[in-house]
Amino acid sequence: MTQPVYDRIALIGLGLIASSMAHAIRRGNLAGEITGYARSEATRETARRINLCDRICDTAADAVEDADLVVLCVPVGAMGPVMEEIAPKLKPGATVSDVGSVKRHVIEAVQPHIPQGVHFVPAHPLAGTEHSGPEAGFAELYDNRWCLLVPVEGTDSDAVERLRTLWEGMGANVDEMDADHHDLVLAVTSHAPHLIAYTMVGVADDLRRVTDSEVIKYSAAGFRDFTRIAASDPTMWRDVFLTNKDATLEILGRFTEELFALQRAIRTGDGEHLHDYFTRTRAIRRGIIEAGQDTAAPNFGRGTKS
Repeated sequence: MTQPVYDRIALIGLGLIASSMAHAIRRGNLAGEITGYARSEATRETARRINLCDRICDTAADAVEDADLVVLCVPVGAMGPVMEEIAPKLKPGATVSDVGSVKRHVIEAVQPHIPQGVHFVPAHPLAGTEHSGPEAGFAELYDNRWCLLVPVEGTDSDAVERLRTLWEGMGANVDEMDADHHDLVLAVTSHAPHLIAYTMVGVADDLRRVTDSEVIKYSAAGFRDFTRIAASDPTMWRDVFLTNKDATLEILGRFTEELFALQRAIRTGDGEHLHDYFTRTRAIRRGIIEAGQDTAAPNFGRGTKS
C-alpha cells in the first residue's frame, strides 16, 4: 500500500474541487486523515451524510488543527478572510495551498496572513465540470489533467515537491508557473471563454422571447456546449473576473478585434479570409486532442459523471 504523503489534510470549502480531492486522496491512500469544513451548515450535513471526509468540522479553525496540509477551496474573494481566521491554528511546518483559478490576487490576499514557519504553495488544478457541491466530486476528475503550482519567492522546495507528489498521486500532471503568467494564460484558456459563453447564453435568453423558445428547443451542439460552460458556479466566476481584471480585459480586447475582422469578412464576402481563419483555428482543437486534454467525442469528451 502506498505511504501517505501527508498525515492529515484539511479541505476548507467542500465543492466539486474539494470533494474530488477527497475521493482521489482516498483512492491513492495519500493521507492518513482528511478533515473538512464548509461555511454552510447544509453543505456540512451533506458531506457528513456521504462520508466525504473522515471528520467534518463546524469551524475552519477546528478543521486545520494539526493538519500537515491545508487546501483553501473557497471562492478567490473569500481566501484572504478565511486565511486570517485559520492562521492562529496552523501548526509549524504545515503547508497552505489553494485551488483558485487566479493566482496574483490569491497570493496578495493570503500571504500576509501566513504565520512564520508555515509554507505557502499556491496551486490551480485545471479540471472541473459545471456541477458543484460535495456530491458532485469524483476521484477521476484530475486524471491526466494539469495542476499548476505557483510557488512564491522563498518557498521551501521540499514543501513544493511534497505537494507535487500529492497532485501526481491524484492522477494529475504537474507544472510550475509564475503567477502573472498564469493569470494571463488562464484569461485566454478559461476566463474569457467563460465570459463569452455567459454572454452568448444571455443573448439566447433574450432571443427566446422572440422565437417562442425555439432557441432552447432546437439547440445545436455549439449552443449546448456554451450552456454547459455558463452553468458554472456564479460566485466563483464573479470573483474570478473581479480579481483577474487586467488580463481578462486584455484578452477580451483582442477577441473584439478578431470579431470585428470576421464581421468585415462576412460583410464583404471574403470567403478566403474566413476559410483560412477557420483552418488555422481548427488546428488548435486537434492539438488539444493530441495533448490528451479532450477527445474527439462531443459533449466536451466528458463522461456521464460530468
